[in-house]
Amino acid sequence: MTTSTEPPDTLLEAGMDWIIDNAWIVWLVLILVFVIIEMLSLEFTFLMIAVGSAVGLVSGLLGAPWWLQIVIAAVASVVLLAFVRPSLLRALHRGEDKTPSNVEALLNMPGEVLRPVSSTGGQVRLANGDTWTAILLPTAPGGTLEPGTHVSVHAIQGATAVVAPAERKAL
Repeated sequence: MTTSTEPPDTLLEAGMDWIIDNAWIVWLVLILVFVIIEMLSLEFTFLMIAVGSAVGLVSGLLGAPWWLQIVIAAVASVVLLAFVRPSLLRALHRGEDKTPSNVEALLNMPGEVLRPVSSTGGQVRLANGDTWTAILLPTAPGGTLEPGTHVSVHAIQGATAVVAPAERKAL
């Protein structure tokens, strides 16, 4: 609260006086903004800052000066980010499906050559039933893989599978 009874000299002073007298409104707006950003990001970062801002709001309601409210909010946010957020993220990711997906699921997948595969192109059918344009791995032996040859995927470059002849397994 402003302790001076004299009218402010400038518009800036008047604005600062209003902000100091109504800091609780500023805190509520900040909390709302941080919660909205958190809903869009889902990383718990802005949630921790929102809770830190709530601590700043409470300190202001208990009579702390504006500068102390900011310090308290900043310290609370840093502590929450450092100590609470990591455990929340671990709890969120616990039980997560570890099955590879997208490109990761295709690496090392077996397949069969449909059209001759060379360093310039070809076509393979992978074990999951997908048909891919393919090129031969540059370090693979042989210049061209003929239809029916068993291959494995070593990389994905855009929409092209980089394949090499599958290693034969001893029985």
